[in-house]
Amino acid sequence: MTGESEQTDQYVPSGFGCYTYALKNYAKFTGRARRREYWMFILFNFVIGFFLGIIDGLLGTYNAEAQVGLLGALYGLFVLIPSIALGVRRLHDIGRTGWWLLISFIPFIGAIVLLVFFVLDSREEGSKYGPPRK
Repeated sequence: MTGESEQTDQYVPSGFGCYTYALKNYAKFTGRARRREYWMFILFNFVIGFFLGIIDGLLGTYNAEAQVGLLGALYGLFVLIPSIALGVRRLHDIGRTGWWLLISFIPFIGAIVLLVFFVLDSREEGSKYGPPRK
């Protein structure tokens, strides 16, 4: 494992480091992302979004019809590209191409397929997307 200052593909963060690592590599669509890295990023996004929703409600910037607040919408735009890039790297880790993200446009079924893919363990052998990060 390399140090945190070196942002190589072999760096395996933990906890909040997964979140910051994904943001630092916001436009990196190559390589692989481990399961823990992906789900920790999702967890921190959920927690931050929850608290931004509370703040939006307190400030009166929450739109009930759109079910989103100003701060939540801005945060969603901020993490859109990092989320897509991390999803592509996660799919690479199980040996799938990043184009599988497009299956999310199929209502219900697409989300279930992606959920299954994101829960799968990493491929132990190397692939065209790089060596395993374990």
